[in-house]
Amino acid sequence: MDNESNADETGTKKPRRWIVCYLLMLVFAVGVFFAIRIIGESSSSAPLKGPTDLGLLRQYVSPKALPRLLGALTAIIITGRILGAIFHRLGQPRVIGEVVAGILLGPSLLGRVAPEVMWSLFPELISVQLNVIAQLGVILFMFLVGLELNSDLLRGRVPMTVFLAHAGIVTPFVMGAGLALWLFPPLAPSGVAFTSFALFLGVSLSVTAFPVLARILTERGLQNSELGVLALSCAAVGDVTAWCLLAFVVGVAQSAVSGAITTMLLTVLFIGLMFGVVRPLAARWLSHSDSASINGQVVGSVLLVLLLASLAAEAIGIHALFGAFLLGAVIPHDSEVARAFHDKLHDIVVILLLPAFFAYSGLRTEIGLVEGFSEWLTCGAIILVATAGKLGGTMLAARWTGIGWRTSAALGALMNTRGLMELIVLNIGLDLGVISPTLFAMMVLMALATTIATTPMLAWLSDPNPKSL
Repeated sequence: MDNESNADETGTKKPRRWIVCYLLMLVFAVGVFFAIRIIGESSSSAPLKGPTDLGLLRQYVSPKALPRLLGALTAIIITGRILGAIFHRLGQPRVIGEVVAGILLGPSLLGRVAPEVMWSLFPELISVQLNVIAQLGVILFMFLVGLELNSDLLRGRVPMTVFLAHAGIVTPFVMGAGLALWLFPPLAPSGVAFTSFALFLGVSLSVTAFPVLARILTERGLQNSELGVLALSCAAVGDVTAWCLLAFVVGVAQSAVSGAITTMLLTVLFIGLMFGVVRPLAARWLSHSDSASINGQVVGSVLLVLLLASLAAEAIGIHALFGAFLLGAVIPHDSEVARAFHDKLHDIVVILLLPAFFAYSGLRTEIGLVEGFSEWLTCGAIILVATAGKLGGTMLAARWTGIGWRTSAALGALMNTRGLMELIVLNIGLDLGVISPTLFAMMVLMALATTIATTPMLAWLSDPNPKSL
């Protein structure tokens, strides 16, 4: 009994002792800190070695930056998902809703209705960080686009496919360069050379959005039809050609003529190395890989090569995404590595990273810059020229090969899809200072109009029996 009572007594006393010790410890720690503080403030610090202006660093490591960035991404994703679902119910690809969401969150709508809300969501610091996320998302997305290119689609129809694809590039390119004669005086930035302006305008009218086109065909069940296979084949060839042209145009815009020639030669060498050296090595390495062997080491190695290819493209003088696209193109699309990367990256890139790109593009798009009847007439003319060049050039070339008029027109309508790829090209042009913000807004409207028009035109033009050309 005595032992039990002693145990109870000590059990009740120990917590009291712990509380007293705990309070004494806190008081002692606070007292010691204040003593150290008094001693420290009475002394002087030595001058810093190296740069003393840490304002920019403090700005980027501000504890408010991360919550603001997360809040901005949340608003972007919610708005994009809602509008994407609405456009999907209207028979349009979800990507249209995400692009529109980016525009609505920018100065075109939110900046006019509630500018304080827009600047609260997207202050300058957050816009810079969104740009970094957007560029990373586009690089990874272009890598996935390259992985989806199926060279098997070209077997047995290479001459016709190349002819149709390049007809759908050459025609809008020439018409875009001709349009530059009209647009250059009022809409070109000061100091930009006409050659760079005309080349860029031609390329921007020549682009086809391969992923959006594939999504439209899949949603309509046409991906395995003759029309679908031919469209995907032409888009694949057109994508490779258009990005090579873009690489050349970027080199011209960034360099003098001699520098542009050097950039072009280095680009050709880079492409040759990727297809002549990297592709055989990748095919040999991946031929022994199965789903069980795709581990962290393999994924890390591919990502390292992706970064090196992107850095090499930047060093040459072309955009990093071109290197990412090329690496994806040289990896066999039916390999386990291609499937693994599609499964691991696709949802993260499409749902999280690409909406940041749309929002960043939207923040740079101010529809209000297009004002007055003459400028809206110019915007309409750009849409008409883009449609006539892409749809018309592809349609006439397809009809010349013996394809029926309706199917030829349907193929042209599919090639007229621009979407995300056009936004990537336009952002490069705006970054390089080749196009003005007003022309950028007009071209964004053109990209939306031509992509939105694809689904209804395809529904009207598709042959009742799509398997017969």
